[in-house]
Amino acid sequence: MAEADLREIGEIERTTGLSIWGEEAYRAELEKGNSIMLVAVSAAREFDAEQQRRVSGFIVARVTADEVHINNVAVREGARGQGLGSLLLAAALDQAKRARAQMAVLEVRASNRAAQMLYVKHNFVVAGRRRNYYKTPPEDALVMTAAL
Repeated sequence: MAEADLREIGEIERTTGLSIWGEEAYRAELEKGNSIMLVAVSAAREFDAEQQRRVSGFIVARVTADEVHINNVAVREGARGQGLGSLLLAAALDQAKRARAQMAVLEVRASNRAAQMLYVKHNFVVAGRRRNYYKTPPEDALVMTAAL
């Protein structure tokens, strides 16, 4: 991920129902040395003439001590069902392992079955529940963890 991607990251964030971080939060995260920030871009035949590429999905995670926290994963509506979320998650977990993380943790909306299935595919299990974790709209989060 680069600063030039932030406008599209914000667009994906707004259209996919993620909790809004906003461009400034992503920009600040880019400056941290312990962040893992990856994007998936469209194939050459789908490049936007003005941008030369189009961000199809992204993941943001942070390694602290021996743990990686997966903060946000999102794939643009038109790019779903192609395995991009899985590829982004696998790449982030691989980078976290190389940074010596031994555990991955994340929160996911209790109603987001598609995301939960993705995480289970990558060996995450439900470890707990955070009541009213999400504010817009209000919803519980499932805490999921995976050993690396």
